[in-house]
Amino acid sequence: MSNRQYLGYLRRDDPLYSYLRHEIQPLLTEAGQQRAEYRVFRLNASNDVFLYEEKYSGAKVIGKFFRCGRTDNAAKATARLNREFDSLCALRDCGLTGSPHHVAQPLGRNSALNALLVTENCEGQLLSKVILATIANGDQAHLFRKLTGLAYFLATFHNRTAAASGGIDFQRNCAYMEQLISKLMRIGGIGHDEADELRWLREQWRRQTRMWEDQQVLVHGDATPDNFIIGSGLHVSGFDLERAHCNDRVFDVGRMAGELKHFFLRATGDRQAAEPFIGHFLWEYACHFPNRESAFRSITGRIPFYLGITLLRIARNTWVSRDYRRYLINEAKECLRGY
Repeated sequence: MSNRQYLGYLRRDDPLYSYLRHEIQPLLTEAGQQRAEYRVFRLNASNDVFLYEEKYSGAKVIGKFFRCGRTDNAAKATARLNREFDSLCALRDCGLTGSPHHVAQPLGRNSALNALLVTENCEGQLLSKVILATIANGDQAHLFRKLTGLAYFLATFHNRTAAASGGIDFQRNCAYMEQLISKLMRIGGIGHDEADELRWLREQWRRQTRMWEDQQVLVHGDATPDNFIIGSGLHVSGFDLERAHCNDRVFDVGRMAGELKHFFLRATGDRQAAEPFIGHFLWEYACHFPNRESAFRSITGRIPFYLGITLLRIARNTWVSRDYRRYLINEAKECLRGY
């Protein structure tokens, strides 16, 4: 499901071997399997995430460690582990299992093993690979179809978890933007004057009643192309829900729109290259509401803020070059001026 690096076999004296062999393996294969050997692959992910493939049965699972070193806070790591486990369970309880909407099945959690979460391995192609392939080969129709599936998945994800009462606490998103501004200042991406400009733009959005009015839903919280696996037809699998929380549905939709803009901007240098795909994605998302046009107006009225903070989020990464960081910040400000 991702770029992976083969590391060898899991040692039998590793406590993880016993856990996989006796707690996880019985969930995947018939009882009575006499032997078990696990090939280990490191996946290209922000956490310590590995794929474990049992040699004889071929069963595969994903192991995600929330505590990556002795200096990490054990209580915080366990809290993150439990939040993701509970979010996966809650969404599967809402019917996001099978096709076309699937959330990875949690198979086990073990706080003693560096806060380990074990989930099923979802087969398919990462959305990020689909986007990059479209940029390389120009097959726009394929990406349009897959964005239709993603829009359907996210609309279902959001609509099935809509809170019975309670509007959006937009203050939370303003506070998140402050974190991004502070990080950009620390790494020298912006100075005090530009930070004040961004804060002024944020206050204009805070004053807009539309940012507070919608019903909150459970959002993925990290809706990036590396966290969705695309299958045949409209099938989409979602995973990596450690940042799931209640918020404006456009938090997710805007994050994906910003990621699309970033992928095309970085590859082509054309600030407009992603616009047809973003527009298609938003229009397809809006079709899952009683009044599509009204939903589209509501979403697009809020999208510039979330698109802007997504670009700031990408800009604060250390792997971003100085020139590209400046480009992202300028684009973010253009979005945020759309209040």
